[in-house]
Amino acid sequence: MSAAPWGPGHPDAAPCRGCAVGRDEFTPEPLTRLAAITVDLDDTLFAQADWLTGAWRTVASAARKSLGVQEQPLYEALVREAALGTDRGGIIDRALAAIGSTAPSAPLVEAFRSYRPASLLPYPSVTAALTAARRSGVPLAVVTDGHSPQQRQKLAALGLAELFDAVVVSDELGGREHRKPSAAPFLEAARLLGVRPGTIVHVGDRPEKDIAGARAAGLLGAVRVRTGEYGAVPCGGSALGCCADAASALIRLVCAWESGERCGS
Repeated sequence: MSAAPWGPGHPDAAPCRGCAVGRDEFTPEPLTRLAAITVDLDDTLFAQADWLTGAWRTVASAARKSLGVQEQPLYEALVREAALGTDRGGIIDRALAAIGSTAPSAPLVEAFRSYRPASLLPYPSVTAALTAARRSGVPLAVVTDGHSPQQRQKLAALGLAELFDAVVVSDELGGREHRKPSAAPFLEAARLLGVRPGTIVHVGDRPEKDIAGARAAGLLGAVRVRTGEYGAVPCGGSALGCCADAASALIRLVCAWESGERCGS
């Protein structure tokens, strides 16, 4: 392995605020088994809320142009409905109903799926941390759920696509049933990276998807990050560690990769 941009004595390798990498509850073996890292996309590498703001603007604009629906009331209704939880289906239908519109939702769903921002901003230090991880030689993959063309375009808009050795969009594996916490996308990432699942650590924001999915796939572990829509959800005891953000988690893991020791313990 090449020399890391930081070592155990480097200031950036010191335990981060809000980051604790404790006992590995997936396996009793230490992180010397770490051979690859997988990372979630939405609300882990960037704020999904920023993307949604543009998507809802696009939907509301399309509704005005093609269906004669008032744009601003619909936009505000979309934001309100999304704030109740983006996992709930039918956000567009409920927003239309909330403003008393009987317009069909199908063309607006298509407008949503067609939204492609030219650029997106990663969370602070994410690009630097991924670049350093790439330089260290640790294999990296994205494991994400969602509409495949959209998820891949998000990664390109973030300017991060070339930093990963593989990208797994769970829907490409046969549909929504393969979304996290299914083991399938994690196992596909292991196959693409050419490593055993039990040597991968996953970084993600959602305990019931990222942490549970990593466990189902038999990964070495998972690090929970407290960013995005679900940042306030308690970490619980099923994660290898809990970090303030993805950059902090990646720093810890690359340090472990380079030193063969637990970093931040």
